[in-house]
Amino acid sequence: MHDIIVIGAGPAGLTAALYALRANKSVLVLEKNSFGGQMTFSPKIENYPGFAAVSGNELADKLVEQVLAQGADVELEEVEAIEASGKIKRVITDSGEHECRSIIVATGAKHRLLGVPGEDKFIGDGISFCAVCDGAFYNGKRVAVIGGGNSALQEAALLSEQCESVTMIQNLDYMTGEKRLVEALESKPNVSFILGTVVKEFIGDEELSGVITERVSDKTTQTLSFDGVFVAIGLAPENGIVEKWTRLDHGYIASDERCLTDTEGVFTAGDCRTKSVRQITTATADGATAALAACAYIDSAEQ
Repeated sequence: MHDIIVIGAGPAGLTAALYALRANKSVLVLEKNSFGGQMTFSPKIENYPGFAAVSGNELADKLVEQVLAQGADVELEEVEAIEASGKIKRVITDSGEHECRSIIVATGAKHRLLGVPGEDKFIGDGISFCAVCDGAFYNGKRVAVIGGGNSALQEAALLSEQCESVTMIQNLDYMTGEKRLVEALESKPNVSFILGTVVKEFIGDEELSGVITERVSDKTTQTLSFDGVFVAIGLAPENGIVEKWTRLDHGYIASDERCLTDTEGVFTAGDCRTKSVRQITTATADGATAALAACAYIDSAEQ
């Protein structure tokens, strides 16, 4: 039995494991896909303290190496269920069962995708999801933002400050975000809107060169050239395994700044929880907070 099981090996989960291990707790990290989470989609990260530039994969590798060096057990297993009642908690995976005294849920959130041809191919090579993370790579270039909500509008506002042109592509005949954000973008000479239109395909050879769009009203298609495309149609928290036993807020795990859930001994960290900013730095901060809280919980239970 481990002291703590961390579910998810993104920056939040790996940081949580690191802090728990340094507090002399035994830790098992469970990850269903690949280590690093969403940051592995970023070919270059320039806003992580201590690194002028680092790829998402490189940063993930460094975090994993650090956690392994501290003595973590790491398994590639998909969690199917959690039994969180009682002092001893059970995590059921596709490969077996594990017991622990405390759980840290760091399952993250995935960007919603369009599900059209070429999308998987160009993620990281022309398709991005975060203007704060990747906008600087398109300085002076032409980009498109797909989406019409507040997130898409905010992405476009950031990009308009550095890109030659920003084209917003929205499937509806109107933008769904706040009116003031729409008006602010409409006043910018380098921002344009294509409404009532969907993206049918991403095109290019080794790197993205543009998109094929289709007008909803009459199915007219058009090929548009862009240096980059930002998909901003929302996030989907991966919290299906916890929805039966802890409170969710619009799909995200309800928690405060201490990363506590409403289930005793269960903590949460990173993009899967309620929060206003989702960046690598805020994920690592959550990981540290959740781990220290979990360690305090275990220590108090032993007294």
